[in-house]
Amino acid sequence: MKNGILTVLVLASAMTTGYAQQDSTKHTTVVPDGSNGRSLPSPISSPPFPSGEWVGASLIGIPADAPDYPLTKALGLAKSKSRVKVYGWASIGANFSTSHDSNSPTSYNLVPNNIVLDQVILRAERQPNTVQQDHVDWGFLVDNVFGTDYRYTIAKGIFSDQLLKKNHLYGYDPAQVYGMLYIPKVAQGLMIRVGRFISPADIEAQWAPDNYLYSHSLMFTVDPYTFTGVHAALRLSPYWEVYLGAHGGNDMAPWSSSSSLNGMAMVRWVSHNNRNSIYGGINSLGKGEYKDGHDNLQMVVFTWGHKFSEKVHMNTESYYMWQHDAAVGGTAIEGPGKRWFMGTGLGPTITGVASAVGLVNYLEIQLSPKKDYLSVRNDMLNDPQGNRTGFTTCYSSHTIGWVHHFNSLFRLRPEIRYERAWTNDVTPYDNGTRRDQFTIAMDAIVRF
Repeated sequence: MKNGILTVLVLASAMTTGYAQQDSTKHTTVVPDGSNGRSLPSPISSPPFPSGEWVGASLIGIPADAPDYPLTKALGLAKSKSRVKVYGWASIGANFSTSHDSNSPTSYNLVPNNIVLDQVILRAERQPNTVQQDHVDWGFLVDNVFGTDYRYTIAKGIFSDQLLKKNHLYGYDPAQVYGMLYIPKVAQGLMIRVGRFISPADIEAQWAPDNYLYSHSLMFTVDPYTFTGVHAALRLSPYWEVYLGAHGGNDMAPWSSSSSLNGMAMVRWVSHNNRNSIYGGINSLGKGEYKDGHDNLQMVVFTWGHKFSEKVHMNTESYYMWQHDAAVGGTAIEGPGKRWFMGTGLGPTITGVASAVGLVNYLEIQLSPKKDYLSVRNDMLNDPQGNRTGFTTCYSSHTIGWVHHFNSLFRLRPEIRYERAWTNDVTPYDNGTRRDQFTIAMDAIVRF
């Protein structure tokens, strides 16, 4: 056993050396920049894009402190030695739809031909300083969300009666609550998170300011949003990070009657020329037994980012999900049906394995420096047993959106979208009456 541990440490040490090793493909190698000597230069321009980094968890070696937004300044925390930040944002959305009562399974703009408060979020955080390698540091993050978006984040056992018992349109959810411990002397840094956190890896499992578009792909609507447990990220070099964790299952507290132990093992790689990134693995693996009316999704997921030029890049994600003896429609909402969502009640049992396959591609084009970009999204969801949506069909959706930043605190995200179910006589849209759906939608994001 000791020899095995020694071998792992030797291999980790070998990978942490040679920041500027030449890529075997003979492409130019990008080395950590001079600003801190730890992180690669940001491959993507942010703004206008939501992030300057490839899709992934909080990266070790990259400065993570948020700007001093107005609320942070008002509370006297700007440039505070405590490095505590308190800030937030609101997203208000509207849409015109060919559906009359419900846009489901589309998210987030669930209610057709209406204006809604999608999310208002108040965040308190202290991010560990992972650029330095001298001392252990700590942090925390708390996200409080109110709005219609709580329907997609809620976890059984954490204020979940709002949705699972009452089917409320609006609700509150403490969607992320976790502590962080950064240990710099393990390889090139070890970050441990304990609590409730957004599930990796996902292009779209982010809050409104961090998403490319207002609406989300169909595949995102039905995959895990949060886990509660332990997540450890280990940096081996600027190009490699590995992630291990354990949690109580997708979108449920470990003390929930539906919960069971699941493991997580993932890896993130960035090419030496900093133009490609792959992040993926198994984010949930356990018994996978649907229990007490709640999903226990098992999931293999991969994301690939590619940079074509300084103004054009893309992100692609694929997943395979499965569980045993699940119900048609997935997690059951026991509350009364409402016009925006009538699919309540426990669906029939699917004997054996129920699975789903998802694929989405984002093509991003910068239109002006720091102000505008165009986003083109094409996605597919195959739900062959109806476990994820309640309908046995393959879906596709196609979206084009434009994002404009007026300044660092305010942006608009208009889009047009068409989606369709491809099995004859299957009509999942507008409460089971339509086979396809066309929407024009927009949200406004205001930071505070």
